Amino acid sequence: MSLTPASSGAPATSAPRAYRPGRFSEDDCDLDAFRALVERTTDPAGYPHASTAEGQVLVYDADRLRTTEADQQDVLRTELVRALTDGPGVVVVRGAFPDVSVVDRVTAVFDALITEQRASGGGGGDHFARPGANDRVWNALEKTALRAPEAFADYYANDVLALVSTAWLGPAYQITSQVNVVNPGGEGQTSHRDYHLGFLDNATAAAYPAHVHRLSPLLTLQGAVAHCDMPVESGPTRYLPYSQRYEPGYLAWRLPAFRAYFEERQVQLPLSKGDAVFFNPAVFHAAGTNRTADVRRSANLLQVSSAFGRAMETVDREAVAGAVYPVLLRRKAAGARAEWLKQVIAASAEGYPFPTDLDRDPPVDGLAPASQADLLRRALREEWPVERLRAELRAGAERRGN
Repeated sequence: MSLTPASSGAPATSAPRAYRPGRFSEDDCDLDAFRALVERTTDPAGYPHASTAEGQVLVYDADRLRTTEADQQDVLRTELVRALTDGPGVVVVRGAFPDVSVVDRVTAVFDALITEQRASGGGGGDHFARPGANDRVWNALEKTALRAPEAFADYYANDVLALVSTAWLGPAYQITSQVNVVNPGGEGQTSHRDYHLGFLDNATAAAYPAHVHRLSPLLTLQGAVAHCDMPVESGPTRYLPYSQRYEPGYLAWRLPAFRAYFEERQVQLPLSKGDAVFFNPAVFHAAGTNRTADVRRSANLLQVSSAFGRAMETVDREAVAGAVYPVLLRRKAAGARAEWLKQVIAASAEGYPFPTDLDRDPPVDGLAPASQADLLRRALREEWPVERLRAELRAGAERRGN
């Protein structure tokens, strides 16, 4: 994915058939140009913090990321961004959750939510798979925080999640979460790109100028945490490394020739419980078919949004922050690291103060009002009682017109 002005993505020697300056169309989608971008070999030597490359996908060891010296953190973040933009677009982090009991506690919450959802007759439809092919729980982040705030805090304090999210999106990122369980025999998805432009039909996507096609992938980070061991036969996500580099790709992924090419070239990596994968939302990808007889392939799908974009799901951050705050108070008293507390707050509260009603919620020092995360940090620093924090959160929401 290039951020520089570019042509339609067709080979330099041939002019696009119906190219409109500043726009992409389906006529600009050239499979040969796509192949030229995709068919390359990943050299892990170009990514010094990576352990290896499997199927062209970069693989990192979480312990190595955690022990990187403080003065090398910016170098590490830059490397991760390069891997997600000019590199394969997909990184796997082995052992992202080294204590899998944390994953198991959250899995128990997910299973309870699925059981309740089935009992109520509800079902989580999927974007790119046949309805009923799996068990999907939307807004699992909020539901987990309200049901099990201790487990939520231990899970979302994860430093690998914070590292990659901050590298790609900067501070004030917003996490949303959707549980996806593909049962034995569950069919996979069709290949696609993700939110934002990936969720628009081609006619609508084509109405957006080319620079928006380049911008869209920078507004979100896709991720998944393996909640069970996932051998290839269980159908872990299939990827087409380097496909994020193809600028007309939001119009190409639905075209039969590109879908056939995806099926020919896609790669799958087995995952162990506690591993995490992160990828550029413009990578062509699709969940695989579960061909096992006994593996319920369970993943927590993460969509992390920029403070400057719109997340896909509505999350009641006021409720999440109010539910998690007592845990933060207890953990602070028990000696939790400041970084641990910071990462839980990042997953819980709204870190960006806009949009708001500036008549009722005026800027502080002429810049911006306090965000929910600012309020939560102050409350924790001053050790407010729980009810005061919740009252202040409600007052802040009312000032913003919520």
